[in-house]
Amino acid sequence: MRKEIDVFDYASEILKAVKKGALLTTKADNKVNTMTIAWGSLGIEWGKPIFTAFVRENRFTKKQLDKSSEFTINIPYGDFDKKILGICGTESGHVVDKIQKLNLTLEPSVTGTVPAIKELPLTLECKLVYKQKQDEHAILEEFKKACYPQDVDGSFYGANRDYHTAYYGEIVSAYIIE
Repeated sequence: MRKEIDVFDYASEILKAVKKGALLTTKADNKVNTMTIAWGSLGIEWGKPIFTAFVRENRFTKKQLDKSSEFTINIPYGDFDKKILGICGTESGHVVDKIQKLNLTLEPSVTGTVPAIKELPLTLECKLVYKQKQDEHAILEEFKKACYPQDVDGSFYGANRDYHTAYYGEIVSAYIIE
């Protein structure tokens, strides 16, 4: 069962959760993948409610997003197993089926093909309306040093040398799975 919500009535909960970790779920080539994100924003652009997610260039999720026009944001709401965020933030969809490994419950989408994840029940279904790769020359030097050090290997989960692409998703459905 789902309880439809006005996303802005839950803005505080959503933004506090993103700071600690939420899931961004994709589906492409019949494969559902999810990853932990801790960067995101909620707002209004073009007169529409928007969630903007930031995904590093080398992530499997980026490849999925580039093939799809939709994603879901799954927010912890109430009690949940914290290992979900840990595993989804450290293991790559290139090599691990995180949905299967964690035995996550997929709930059908209301508006598209990307399912929600019952274990993190506050769900934003998003339709991709814009994307843009960060301009590394426009980022302040202090942020470059802290968030994009170039002296690390870029191929493992902790690699943080790659810049992000911002994916702007119009929130087309928002609900809590009960």
